[in-house]
Amino acid sequence: MLKWKKKTSIFLISQGITLFGSSVVQFAIVWDVTLKTSSGAWVSALTICSFLPQFLISFFSGVWADRYSRKLLIILSDTIIAITTLALIVLIPLIGDGTTLYFALLIASVIRSLGAGVQTPAVNSMIPQLVPEEHLMHLNGINATLQSVVQFAAPAAAGAILTFSTLRSTLFIDIATAIAGVGLLGCIAIPKRKITENLEVSSVFTEMKKGMKYAFTNRFIGKLLLTYGLFIFLAVPAGFLAALFVSRTYGDSYFYLTATELVGFAGMTAGGILISTWGGFSNRVKTLLVGIVAFGTLAIGMGTSQNFIVYLILMAVYGIALTMVQTAVTTLIQEKSEESMQGRIFGFLSAMYSGCLPLGMAVFGPLADVVSIRILMIVTGGILTILAGILRIDKSIYKDTKTSPELK
Repeated sequence: MLKWKKKTSIFLISQGITLFGSSVVQFAIVWDVTLKTSSGAWVSALTICSFLPQFLISFFSGVWADRYSRKLLIILSDTIIAITTLALIVLIPLIGDGTTLYFALLIASVIRSLGAGVQTPAVNSMIPQLVPEEHLMHLNGINATLQSVVQFAAPAAAGAILTFSTLRSTLFIDIATAIAGVGLLGCIAIPKRKITENLEVSSVFTEMKKGMKYAFTNRFIGKLLLTYGLFIFLAVPAGFLAALFVSRTYGDSYFYLTATELVGFAGMTAGGILISTWGGFSNRVKTLLVGIVAFGTLAIGMGTSQNFIVYLILMAVYGIALTMVQTAVTTLIQEKSEESMQGRIFGFLSAMYSGCLPLGMAVFGPLADVVSIRILMIVTGGILTILAGILRIDKSIYKDTKTSPELK
């Protein structure tokens, strides 16, 4: 018992360290380009380069996570990202500021996004190799807490470092955290997993097709993936356009924007702690449904709120609901998908996030300039989110998801 806990703790710490370094550097890159260019085109290009490569490679990286050593994939991803960052450190003095630097940052963002796309399904599918099934929800809650704490600390760290230093100096953090994270992960012996099919004799495209066939012929997994993608898309107005809403509604102040970000991450941290101690409902789908309904209800409340303090309180609880949804989805996939398919399913899940989020931004961002963002939050983030959750997964709420692999 203690052995798997020790291994899992080291694994989570290693991933938290590398995530912190990557997050600090990513914030620093975005802020540096934003402040130096004040250009929507450059910021948009940076956003696309940060999400699109991850979306595209997720279809392939899921197969790799099922075919090869997941530990090795994680180490290689971190190493390649660190090498890319090191190349930037060397190049910046040679190319200076200006367009050349911005193009170099775009290329680096593409490589970093590809690395994240390879790493994400490998990490999520490796957790069941370390953790007994009955502890997966608790462990995923702890992981969500760790990620939220990192996301809470990274912007503050990036801002503080950039205030007293330069982008080039900030990049060294990514190198240091990659070395520490890879070093810790290298110390863990990962239990061998059963391979029920000979992946080596098939092409990546063939195995990707098998994964898609499995995902969408298994009614439970297929519905879960589509529900999650739809949830992320509809969550954009209330969640990812929060800064725009706050600046328009309560005032264009750094205090308001910072408070919103910090409270949101604090809520997600609280949600991770709640799930890690409580473990959610014994029926995982019930945890998911309650999270979605709460998420939509809170979005309606935030959209109708006229008081900033009330908005912040709702945002904190909103973060808890978001963590419930994401943790329940992750745990359900770990519990209900075949071990030999988990890498591919998590690859598809990563593609849902990295594809539906920018799609939602592309739709709701411009729409927010035409339609009141309050209306978008209430209708899409609230009413449609609740309806989508209930209509897509209500039939499974009365089934024992621990023993039933599919919706009947």
